[in-house]
Amino acid sequence: MAAMTRKPLGKDDRMKRLLCLFWGFLTTGCAVSTTDRLHLPPLETVARVDLERYLGNWFEIASFPQRFQRGCTASTATYTLRTDGEIDVLNRCRLGSVDGKEKSARGRARVVDRVTNAKLEVSFFRPFWGDYWIIDLAEDYSYAVVGHPGRDYLWILSRTQEMPEAVYQAIVTRLEAKGYETSRLVRTVHAAAPARSPGES
Repeated sequence: MAAMTRKPLGKDDRMKRLLCLFWGFLTTGCAVSTTDRLHLPPLETVARVDLERYLGNWFEIASFPQRFQRGCTASTATYTLRTDGEIDVLNRCRLGSVDGKEKSARGRARVVDRVTNAKLEVSFFRPFWGDYWIIDLAEDYSYAVVGHPGRDYLWILSRTQEMPEAVYQAIVTRLEAKGYETSRLVRTVHAAAPARSPGES
């Protein structure tokens, strides 16, 4: 049999392969998730989500660092209802700094628990889907917390770029009660640091 030569992967092919590996990882779960490692009870979601109110723009306030978000800052997510009942997802961030090049990823979400609307799946490269569970939500939908049953993924979201510190700390306290290792949280920067005045140290 003649030897086969492998064609170099293009940029789009490399991205698809990375997304494929990522979503396959999410779908199958971690080899040893935090939930399994610490023998935690099943993660609970909020009782009910009004999807119409949940749609729109969200700013990432803090998250567990993930390889697929490496280099990202000023991260946002936009959710738009589709005519088929699923949800278009647009994730955006700036690379390196808030003034850096914009990076975006488009995906799709679907509800898997119609009783609560709190358990969804998201895909950026089909046929792979990852769990997207809404585990905390403000009554006025001003903030939301998204997790994963393995407790290895976590995003704190807000309708505004900044969240009052008291609100943030209350969320963190509730996450600790849910078994999350909140020391892993990293705050997301959305604005450049203010310029220093002359002579300021």
